[in-house]
Amino acid sequence: MMTAVKSKLKTFIGGIHPADDGKILTSDKKEIAAPLPKTAYLFMSQHIGAPCKPVVKKGDVVKKGQLVGESQGFVSANVHASISGKVLDVAPWPHPVTGVKSPAVIIERGEDDLWAEGLNEAFDTDRISPEEIKQRIQTAGIVGLGGATFPTHVKLTPPKDKTVDTVVMNGAECEPYLTCDYRLMLDKPQEIIQGLKLVMKCIGCKKAHIGIEANKEDVYALFKDIVSNEPDIKVDLMEVKYPQGAEHQLIKALLNREFKPTQLPLEVGAIVINVGTAFAVYEAVKFKRPLIERLVTVTGNGVKNPQNFLVRLGTPIKQLLEDAEVAADVNKIIFGGPMMGIAQGNIDNAVTIKGTGGVLVLKDARQWRSHACIRCGRCIDGCPYGLNPSALSIVCEAREFNLAIENNVMECKECGCCSYICPAKRPIVHLIKFAKAEIAKQKVKT
Repeated sequence: MMTAVKSKLKTFIGGIHPADDGKILTSDKKEIAAPLPKTAYLFMSQHIGAPCKPVVKKGDVVKKGQLVGESQGFVSANVHASISGKVLDVAPWPHPVTGVKSPAVIIERGEDDLWAEGLNEAFDTDRISPEEIKQRIQTAGIVGLGGATFPTHVKLTPPKDKTVDTVVMNGAECEPYLTCDYRLMLDKPQEIIQGLKLVMKCIGCKKAHIGIEANKEDVYALFKDIVSNEPDIKVDLMEVKYPQGAEHQLIKALLNREFKPTQLPLEVGAIVINVGTAFAVYEAVKFKRPLIERLVTVTGNGVKNPQNFLVRLGTPIKQLLEDAEVAADVNKIIFGGPMMGIAQGNIDNAVTIKGTGGVLVLKDARQWRSHACIRCGRCIDGCPYGLNPSALSIVCEAREFNLAIENNVMECKECGCCSYICPAKRPIVHLIKFAKAEIAKQKVKT
């Protein structure tokens, strides 16, 4: 990884960047297939929107890629068997995001690893219609793989009163430690570009911008070469800064368009897709391969062999930690990266889902004691949404939820810049999350 001259780079106002982003641990680690799980736990809710309905039952024999959970609404995404085998049960299981037991299809691996009939067959995509592209994406259960897990077919169905003129592809991967997108861009660039073109064709969009952070100049050069004869696809190099890959910051940096934190990119004529999502689109449209696996970075000083694993969905996290040779003195495990990831209290039952981009394993992680706000204003300077995190944390802590609303608490995207930069170590994001949850409860009651 190399860094370009800062003055020439696209960027946005605010944000932070850790002195050591930890990416060196896995940036040179090519994709390696994780061993198939003996048992896969496939949640019916791995996406934003309505949970799926199980369409298999205990005792059924299923093949890889077979539908096991059917979407129950427009904003929903199908779930498919990630392994071939026998359904052990359809039962609640602790969800890795919420911790609450959620319906899951539990499959015991069989002797073969064969695709279900009609899948994994190459198709000519040159003459495919936009509607068929969207249908294959929806059937494959593709969601945003940058972490948001928003069903992709919904994003590709803008309201009739909205016009999309630009597709923005996120190749920033600004979250510290994670390198799964970086490796995918290095190893599958042609497929990613083909996926981007299929997205553009699907929505009838002629222009695209690809944003690459400046610590990935090798990817930047690779993508520039691939699209050198594509005048409508532009590749831009961006400053290395968090959260450069967030939709608002990405669109501001690349297109110089601004919209409210509570609005969608559609308001300024754009949609954003992650490079992993573009690759999944290519796989689904070209080969009719459902989303049953993804790259996961397992990293941190708590593993002896950090890797970028190609992981079947539903694989137990403990298996990945064993494959990465977890140390004995680990004291913190985070699903995701250090900025927006979720620290885990217990990983005994945790498994990978569509949104699992990384597992960060740390030893000697420091325990911070928070103090009263010292009014330094660093959180205000760092907030990429122009909010006052200091004031928000104070009113949220005091349970003054009406004041929190007045201070635009719902515009906070919980990126963590404020908590990271705060010298008093205030749990600002935790307090904001708490306030949002309480505000939601009050709305339900009324």
